[in-house]
Amino acid sequence: MTEKRIFSDDRIQETMLGPLWARAKYSKQYPELLDDPKAREIVEKLDYDFSEIKNYLGEWRGLGLLARASNFDITVKSFMQEHPEATLVNIGAGLDTTFSRVDNGCIRCYNLDLPEAARFRKTLIQDTERNKTIAKSVFNTDWINEILYTESKGIFFMAGGFIYYFTQEQIRTLFVSLAEQFPNREIVFDATSKLANKIINRRAKRVGEKEVRLHFGVGNPEKKFSTWSPKIQIKDSYTMWSRTEINPNWHKKTIKAIKVSERFKAAKIIHLSFL
Repeated sequence: MTEKRIFSDDRIQETMLGPLWARAKYSKQYPELLDDPKAREIVEKLDYDFSEIKNYLGEWRGLGLLARASNFDITVKSFMQEHPEATLVNIGAGLDTTFSRVDNGCIRCYNLDLPEAARFRKTLIQDTERNKTIAKSVFNTDWINEILYTESKGIFFMAGGFIYYFTQEQIRTLFVSLAEQFPNREIVFDATSKLANKIINRRAKRVGEKEVRLHFGVGNPEKKFSTWSPKIQIKDSYTMWSRTEINPNWHKKTIKAIKVSERFKAAKIIHLSFL
């Protein structure tokens, strides 16, 4: 019988468990989109009522988390083809399981998150020699001293579900700093549009949230990031679902929501190079 891990509700962060649950549930149903056995393994060990998370995310948001992870995996693996011993830095990692999906037996991965989130992560995903958790904010540059990295082997950054929670100035300062310290390297992240942020913030306010949920919205990535520094260049940019095949078996409301999102370019994957 599988041993269950029990956690009190006040220690569980929905923002961390939501993406994990979505990858576990929907990767089991649609492994052709993303196969994440590690996420399924973790969720199966948890004695936790996911009903609220299930109701909040629904199929559309849940599949969106799979699409993001799948797009990230493709980008990371492409980088690894030229840099098989690269260092991967996962910014705002939460309970992300990318390492388990892309590991080639050589790469190193550092999962960076705030101390509270990092402590929770370690209860579910134990550190190994090549997959470690760092309990620090990416804005606190001391984390750089905790990673093993050589320029010849390469370093790649990823930031899923991250940039829109901060102001444009905070993200600009971070990206310019990374470009200065890690030339000839890359980062992939997802972004939401200004319109999408406005709609989400309005809905959050209606249900009683006092603080603004989302901040930084991206319209045209080419116009935005190239102006921040001559060392930052767009390598790739596309809407979230543009490279993912839509399954006709998905709920009609899900397919409709995807089409609306694509029409308004509400969510994007952006891949930058640091020159």
